[in-house]
Amino acid sequence: MLKRIFSWWNGATIGALFDIKRRGASVGEDEHGNHYYEERKPSLDGRKRRWVIYNGLAEGSRVSPDWHGWMHHTVEDPPTVAPFKLKAWKSRTFPILPARCARIAPKAASRAAATARPRHPITNPGSRSK
Repeated sequence: MLKRIFSWWNGATIGALFDIKRRGASVGEDEHGNHYYEERKPSLDGRKRRWVIYNGLAEGSRVSPDWHGWMHHTVEDPPTVAPFKLKAWKSRTFPILPARCARIAPKAASRAAATARPRHPITNPGSRSK
């Protein structure tokens, strides 16, 4: 419960959830489990605000291209009404994982780098001879 009150990176805070449920209407859900909302009444500039409540870690790369276009007002209808047609040469996107989650170098390469001798000898700049 405290996580919902104070941390926004694990979904949405209770205040944000209350405000979005009060002012917005649910539009749909994507394959990652993220929920999308749109404001019921347009704001002063004539556009309706749009929100996403992430399922888990709040990471922008977890929004698929079709929902991204709808969130940024590129397309008017959400993907639940007008599905996004993916070109034959494009592929679905995958979330970008932080470096601590995705190990890029194999273990053998990192072990070899840790035991390798440095290319240049380590010098102490304070002990220069004149």
